[in-house]
Amino acid sequence: MPSDIDPKSGFRLPLPKLEDLDEAGRKAYERATAPGATIAGLQGPAGVQLFSPKTAAHVAALNRYLRYEAGFTPHVREVAILTTAREMDSQFEWVAHEPEALKEGVPQAVIDVIKYRRSTDGLDETDALIIELGRQLWRDHKVKSDTFAKLKDIFGPTKLIELVMLMGNYAGTAALLAAVDMQLHAGKKPLLPIP
Repeated sequence: MPSDIDPKSGFRLPLPKLEDLDEAGRKAYERATAPGATIAGLQGPAGVQLFSPKTAAHVAALNRYLRYEAGFTPHVREVAILTTAREMDSQFEWVAHEPEALKEGVPQAVIDVIKYRRSTDGLDETDALIIELGRQLWRDHKVKSDTFAKLKDIFGPTKLIELVMLMGNYAGTAALLAAVDMQLHAGKKPLLPIP
């Protein structure tokens, strides 16, 4: 583990003590430690967000809406999240979401296309388009007209924009995790091939 990593938090800052948090911080702490509230608990984005407790409730509400209430199937959600995690090279997000994707029925072949940055040829059209959308957003910084048009036909304008927002939410989390050099939980092995 790098020398600037706090062994309890798993990142570059020690977790704030509950008694030192203001009301917003205590609420963020309670939300993060509620059973089933997060995949990673306090050793993850929720722990980092304790340093900005006034934004934590908003970020959590947006994430909850985009993940569970926007009307995406779990399969679509996890393909979008994995694509973003891969294009951002976010080992922490990938390790959290690859098992989730498998649990939600995303085929290993689709996961491997994302993980190894393989061609999307031969994949289900929706999966291929979501992967291409993520690659164009995070790699090319420009979405092709035909990609956008095809996704708009599948999802409609509102859900397409919310799909981009879901991916943007995870890109923001990846940036946050990179800034604090978030380490994997004890016993977790890296799953992404990152040089």
